[in-house]
Amino acid sequence: MPEGPSVRKFQLLTSPFVGQVVVKVGGSSQKLNVNDLNALRLQDSQVHGKNLYLAFVAAEGPLGATADETALRREAACEVHCPAQAQQGQAGAPQPHSQDEELQEPQHSRSEAPEAAEGRGNWLRIHFGMFGSVRANEFSRANRANKRGDWKDPVPRLVLHFESGGFLVFYNCRMLWCSSPRADPASDILSVEFHRGRALHALCAPDPICYTLLDQRYFSGLGNIIKNEILYLARIHPLTPGSLLAVSDLEHLLDCAVQFSSEWLHNKLRGQGLHPQVYQKEQCPLGHPLMKDTFGPSGGFKRLTWWCPQCQPAVL
Repeated sequence: MPEGPSVRKFQLLTSPFVGQVVVKVGGSSQKLNVNDLNALRLQDSQVHGKNLYLAFVAAEGPLGATADETALRREAACEVHCPAQAQQGQAGAPQPHSQDEELQEPQHSRSEAPEAAEGRGNWLRIHFGMFGSVRANEFSRANRANKRGDWKDPVPRLVLHFESGGFLVFYNCRMLWCSSPRADPASDILSVEFHRGRALHALCAPDPICYTLLDQRYFSGLGNIIKNEILYLARIHPLTPGSLLAVSDLEHLLDCAVQFSSEWLHNKLRGQGLHPQVYQKEQCPLGHPLMKDTFGPSGGFKRLTWWCPQCQPAVL
C-alpha cells in the first residue's frame, strides 16, 4: 500500500494542475460518476497520511489559491516532474512498475480503509489501496504478461484532461466525495504539526509495538514497510509491549519513524528507489537470518512482519 511518502509525491504531481479546468474525463470507476468532474476547476490538492484530497469548484467559481500560491506549487512539483520525465521517457513507451509497487503485499488494514461516503461534497478523497498510483501526462504500460499471457496495459480508474493539454491518470484507487478533508495534521508523521507527545503516549500502551505503529489515529501515513524498517533500526522486537520499553527507546523509535519517512520522500523526489534493510529480505544487513510472521490484533487484519531475532531480541 502506498505510504505517506508515496502519497506526498502523488500530491506534488497534481499541484501543477491546480487552478485549471477539467475539459475531458475518462476512467473505469464504477462508484464515481466521472462525468461529474467535467468542466470543474481543480481548486486545491492536499495530502493527509495515506489519503489524497482534491477540491473541485465550478469553473466560474472563486479559486482557493492565489496566483502566487499556484506558482509555488508548480515550482515545488518541478522537483518531481523533471527527474521523473528524464527517467520514464515519453508517454506511451513501455513503463516498468515502480519499486514501491513491487514492495507491496496484498493485505488491507481497517485503520487504513476509507470511511463511508458522507454525501456529495466538493472534495474528492482518493485512497490508493495496495497498488494505487498517479501519473502525470503519461499512461502506465504493461511490463509483463498477466496470468492469461496477455500484455494488457493497466486500466485507469480516472483520467482528467485539463485546459493546458496536460492530464492526470489515477490507478487502483478508491474515490468518494466528502465535504472537507478529514484529517489531523498532528498525527501525520510527515507534517510539521506532527505531535510527538501524543504519539509517544500511544506507544506506551501495553499492546505489541507493531500494532500501535499502524494505528492511523496516531501515525497517519506510517505503513507496513516503514513499520518493519524502523523497528529494525531501533532494535525493537515487533511483539514487544510498548509499556515494557523505556521512554528513551520509544523516543528513539519516533526519531527513526520521522527520519526514515523523510528520507524516503526525499529519495522519491530525486527519482531514487527504496532500499529496505529487512522488509521482504532473507537476511539483515549484518548477515543474520530473518524471521517472518503475520501479526495483528485479535479480530483485526494481520500484516506480514520481518525481524532479526539477534538484532531485535524479544523482551521477556
